[in-house]
Amino acid sequence: MTYKWALLYIERWLTAPTMQEDESIIARNRGTPQGGVVSPILSNLFMHYTFDLWITRTHPDLPWCRYADDGLVHCRSEREAEALRAELHDRLAECHLELHPTKTKIVYCKDGKRKATYPNVKFDFLGYCFRPRWVKRLRDNTMFCGFNPAVSPAALKAMRSTIRDLGIRHRTQMTLADIARQVNPLLRGWIEYYGRYAPSALHPVLRHVNQTLLAWARRKFKRFAAHKIRTSRFLQSIAKNNAALFVHWRIGMTGTFA
Repeated sequence: MTYKWALLYIERWLTAPTMQEDESIIARNRGTPQGGVVSPILSNLFMHYTFDLWITRTHPDLPWCRYADDGLVHCRSEREAEALRAELHDRLAECHLELHPTKTKIVYCKDGKRKATYPNVKFDFLGYCFRPRWVKRLRDNTMFCGFNPAVSPAALKAMRSTIRDLGIRHRTQMTLADIARQVNPLLRGWIEYYGRYAPSALHPVLRHVNQTLLAWARRKFKRFAAHKIRTSRFLQSIAKNNAALFVHWRIGMTGTFA
């Protein structure tokens, strides 16, 4: 069962006033301000006692994990998951919290051995999408259906948005080295985190970076303005001779400029 909590309030821990967008001040007598330095610490302390210790005590045989207000619990049957959801609802209500009404759901971890039909067979957790996938068995290179993680569509969309927000396509005063210094820390973090499982799922966002470089080059150099294929060959040549310039070029993502 997966769950997402909506934190209603944490009383008497922090009473800092909140500034609105119009710079007006609203007095606060309960809860923690969003973005506050100590808010994550206080929330995790509260959830440690509200959830972590509770489920360890009441269901010591069920594997679980939690990160901030996201978490999941592995159950052995749908009936057990339904019962746990009801218990968790009551437990959180006692602590003035509630389960998220739409993001809390029971998911069937369907794979090659679990073949039943259920409406929910995937969920997102910490930027990964867990769902049935065809994967290769290392010992004999055969394919089988497993319930495995890969970067989620929402995370890919957010990464593409981050690249677009940099405005690289229109910053023709920059050099490729300038762009690399700005983009490489982002790419390095994404590849290190999301590339650990199913790294090929990152290819769409890495291709988006290459296409952004293509658009930048066509605006920067007049000789390439009307020649997309020529621009692509130009960048491919640079990538071949200087693969260390961009992080994703180092891992072979050099041939997808067109």
